[in-house]
Amino acid sequence: MSPRANWKGYLKIDEVACPVALYTAASTSDRIAFHTINRSTGNRVRRIFVDSETEKPVERDEQVKGYETGPDDYIVLTPEEVASAVPESDKTLAISAFVPCGSIDDVYLDKPYYIAPSEPHAAESFVLIRDALAKRKVAALAEAVLFRRVRTLLIRPHGDGLIASTLNFDYEVRSAADAFDKIPSMKIKGEMLDLARHIIDSKAGRFEPDTFEDRYEQALAELVKAKAEGRKPKAVKPRKSAKVVDLMDALRQSAGAGAGKTKEKPAKVKKAS
Repeated sequence: MSPRANWKGYLKIDEVACPVALYTAASTSDRIAFHTINRSTGNRVRRIFVDSETEKPVERDEQVKGYETGPDDYIVLTPEEVASAVPESDKTLAISAFVPCGSIDDVYLDKPYYIAPSEPHAAESFVLIRDALAKRKVAALAEAVLFRRVRTLLIRPHGDGLIASTLNFDYEVRSAADAFDKIPSMKIKGEMLDLARHIIDSKAGRFEPDTFEDRYEQALAELVKAKAEGRKPKAVKPRKSAKVVDLMDALRQSAGAGAGKTKEKPAKVKKAS
């Protein structure tokens, strides 16, 4: 079954326009989802919005948006007023600039989408754009109205197609200095750094996402299956707690444990949980 496009429009570079479609590249739709149930009756619970003062239900056509300016003080916006702020869409991914691949800080990357031609006759222009980006080792910056908002996207070659990542706005990205300001300034050298390098070399691996384990999802699946079969679910073994030890001793022990490993067959990268 062919995937459903999230958006269709045109990828445009100057006078070259290519009809394309965007497809979700990462989704949480396959995760186990639960409904809220009334424990007493076994029926699903329905959400009802109520007035915070009168506690009476508020029908959907009586619900409007409100921006809080003070305690219990709001600027009320009607659906029509909110809709008027939505920018008009010309269904165009207009490329404005080309930047070196890897020049965008990862913290700005938001959500990935696959880009593919939406019409058979678009293959030639699509491949031209894809191969030109790959040959020059650059990514394209484009702007489009996606899901009611103007978004900037970073477009890169990806296999036979392209991948577009929506970018966070600058005001959405928090300063790293706020998180790192308490890290002391120091320089590690000597045996300690040599041991750390040895540990890194002994654990060299490849990025293999198919080996990642979502232990929480697996545990939920086992729990649901066990309940459906009327049996007791398998016990989940807790991970051992990390102990605070002398850093040099810990490095020596880790280096000793990895001494017998070779770099000829890199280990698979396992996801920590």
